[in-house]
Amino acid sequence: MKIYIGADHAGVKLKEKIVSYLKKQKIAFEDFGSFDGKSKDDYPDFAVKVGEGVSKHKGESLGILICGSGTGMAIAANKVKGIRAATGYDAYSVKKGREDNDVNVLCLRGREMSDLKNLGLLKLFLKTGFSKKSRHLRRIHKISRFEGRK
Repeated sequence: MKIYIGADHAGVKLKEKIVSYLKKQKIAFEDFGSFDGKSKDDYPDFAVKVGEGVSKHKGESLGILICGSGTGMAIAANKVKGIRAATGYDAYSVKKGREDNDVNVLCLRGREMSDLKNLGLLKLFLKTGFSKKSRHLRRIHKISRFEGRK
């Protein structure tokens, strides 16, 4: 499993802590930046890079994105075909997102949530798998049919 990770200026500090955790756990990852919390960069740039990495290596990778609220990253990442990004606000949303919706990109908040809570959500995301229950597969397939429609 490989992790693709990216953050805008509001998420750099948390991203650095997550990268340190991934290194300690010997989890392969690719860091798309930002590397400077002072720059006024744009979250869609990182969301698309991470989304494309995960989409290209479907089933073999997951993504982590961090911005101020997590919401902007989720919206942008979900524009990439095959991506099911969700903002992780609590353990229930992260666990059920993985089990029921096969969320493949977790979006975290760089503001207004402790690093400890965010790291706990990350760990839960990484250890939880998709249930592959028929009703969830059916629903994901229906959603996938809408991708690319105009």
